[in-house]
Amino acid sequence: MSPSNPQPSAKSLSLGVIFLTIFIDLVGFSVIFPLFPSMLDYYLELDGQHGLLAWILEQLAHVTDGSERFTPVLFGGVLGSLYAALQFVFAPIWGAFSDRVGRRKVLLITTTGTFLSYFVWLFAGNFALLIVARLIGGAMAGNLSVATAAVADVTTKENRSKGMGMVGAAFGLGFVVGPAIGGTCAMLNPLDWNPDLGAVGINPFSTVALVACGLSLVNILWIRARFAESLPPEKRGQSKLSRNPLKRVFQPQSQAVLRTNIAYLVYIFAFSGMEFTLSFLGVQRFGYTPVDITLMMVFIGFILIVVQGGIVRRLAPKIGEKPTALGGLSLVAIGLALLSQAETQGSLYLGLTFMAIGSGLSIPTLTSLVSLYAKPEEQGAALGVFRSIGSLGRAVGPISASLVFWWYGSDVVYLIGAGIVALAVALCLRLPQPVKTEA
Repeated sequence: MSPSNPQPSAKSLSLGVIFLTIFIDLVGFSVIFPLFPSMLDYYLELDGQHGLLAWILEQLAHVTDGSERFTPVLFGGVLGSLYAALQFVFAPIWGAFSDRVGRRKVLLITTTGTFLSYFVWLFAGNFALLIVARLIGGAMAGNLSVATAAVADVTTKENRSKGMGMVGAAFGLGFVVGPAIGGTCAMLNPLDWNPDLGAVGINPFSTVALVACGLSLVNILWIRARFAESLPPEKRGQSKLSRNPLKRVFQPQSQAVLRTNIAYLVYIFAFSGMEFTLSFLGVQRFGYTPVDITLMMVFIGFILIVVQGGIVRRLAPKIGEKPTALGGLSLVAIGLALLSQAETQGSLYLGLTFMAIGSGLSIPTLTSLVSLYAKPEEQGAALGVFRSIGSLGRAVGPISASLVFWWYGSDVVYLIGAGIVALAVALCLRLPQPVKTEA
């Protein structure tokens, strides 16, 4: 009896560390969201009409016909897409590497890299250094696949959705806390206290970067102290992945994984675009201020935390991952259709409720399905490809939705989004029921 007692404690500690790792990664991804307009103004004034930023804005002007109100939207989309594109490339690489050498080593490497990215941002006295920081951060954030694979390591097939629900709760919490940290810390400009700090690269956003550095350092120390390796040597495999990231999307372990990946790509392409344009919808239809937009995002994040951290953990084991995913995707489609026609704040929040509940149900269960379909020794690679596909969707979804939003209007873009998510529902209908008997 006694030898088996420590095991649940070790698993519980590992899950706690994984939760923190995912949470900090999502904080790092979203902390920059409230800063886009002010960052554009600051670096444009700093770099003048020359350099990388000036070139990017010149290219955006061709797309927008010189409309200045559109420039911040695409500028934010470019920075967000850059981060997601690096995740797309590196998530399968880190996942497959962790299948060979273990999760702990890769988590320590990538969290250290995340710390480095924030440190570079801390001294990003020009736009080029900011891009370098985001490149490093995006590449290291590919460790989400490793963290997700570690959840699969320490959960059984029967309670896999519970573990993935915890992953989803960390996502939701990160998306709530990240923008809050960014918006709050952006008011603390170190150059106001000592303008001479600008000589070493300190910038108005360095306080945000410093807080993110602190969170990353805590994460590194906690992994070193508390994370017990979840993948023993006898269960490690030799994952074979194509060097071409696009080929990796269509190089899964089984037909069921391929179908799930395609359904997820279709869904996340639509959802990320709608999510990104919500603030512009609020401004256009209801004259929302930044405070109103923050409250809207907190509302969505709170629902995601409740659904992914509680409801899906109880629902999926009872009715199954596939039915739960289908129900969630259907709710998202309904929510987007409601948002396309929302003319009152009540109808807006009704659509947001459907969308958030549906997302909270579908993402953890789709993740669980990939884990259940994949071989035990290829969990890291399979979940890495899955996370990579999500990053691909997030790389192209926001920019695509922004273009449609400003060219054709919010009602059209959300109706299109609802139709695309309905296509994801149809794709999920073809998925087989997963086998949950342990090997």
